[in-house]
Amino acid sequence: MSATLVAVVLSLFSAVAYAAAAVAQQRLAARTPDSGVLRLLGSGAWWWSVGLNASAALLHVAALKYGPLTLVQPLGALTLVAAVPLGARMAGRRVTFVEWRGTALTLAGLAALLVTASGPAPDDVLSLPQALAVAGTTAALIGVLAGRGTRPGLRHASASGFASGVASALTQTVTVAATDRSESLLSGQVIVVALLVAAFAAGGLLLSQTAYKGGLGAPLAVVTLANPIAAAVIGLSLLGERLQGGAAGLLLALAGAAVAAWGVVTLSRATPVPSTETPARPSTEPSTDEEHPVAAVLALEPGSALNEPSLLPRQPKRGRLTRL
Repeated sequence: MSATLVAVVLSLFSAVAYAAAAVAQQRLAARTPDSGVLRLLGSGAWWWSVGLNASAALLHVAALKYGPLTLVQPLGALTLVAAVPLGARMAGRRVTFVEWRGTALTLAGLAALLVTASGPAPDDVLSLPQALAVAGTTAALIGVLAGRGTRPGLRHASASGFASGVASALTQTVTVAATDRSESLLSGQVIVVALLVAAFAAGGLLLSQTAYKGGLGAPLAVVTLANPIAAAVIGLSLLGERLQGGAAGLLLALAGAAVAAWGVVTLSRATPVPSTETPARPSTEPSTDEEHPVAAVLALEPGSALNEPSLLPRQPKRGRLTRL
């Protein structure tokens, strides 16, 4: 089995694990409005999602050992593709036409990238000065994008994608250096780069959480697209990675990237439509998957419900009897 095929298979399993973890976390958040640390630590579903995320991360690291950054990172968009049927299955609905269209576009674009970005297993690593230069440049860029006073949104999402992409590039350096026995696990290069990986991975997670405060669709698309862009720049400029096919291959890669980006944006903006085949039967028990009406009322801005009619009967004035 070729190194490229191994990288693709590992990336596919990683994407499915990430998608399953995302669906599990979304359902847990919908069922438990109180997401305190102690409550999460006592939830088996939360630990299940943590295990899925950890497994996905390990599979992603293994894929970086066998495939170049220009191949492995774009395949991260398969997480959105896998999340569509999983989320629909768990929600008891059918996949919408818009979701099918976004899935088809994403797969078509990734197929074009797969043809041009396939190559041998990576053997080049970032030197310590190069890793520090990449980290410093990325940190400065993140500081500009997510500076104080900026509203949560697309700039934070861009910063999150860049941080995650750089973390993956640095992870590949640690993985290749540690597994080909060129560097000891306790060498200064491996330790410093591993610390940088931890810092950028944590920073990317926090930045994405901040970005999602302004909505999910557009920030999710920006994070998904900025990640492979950052990794591809590092791979092509510093790690000697090349696209197959010369000028024609470059044009095919650009076309594939554009089509995949269109698919990602379509998936991130898709609004699920509940199935109408089987009408819901009335039930006296509150649903655990939908937002409780009281929660919707409490989420209103102060003063926004002043003109709403009262749900309680009007109280009689003092000193007057109520007609029977």
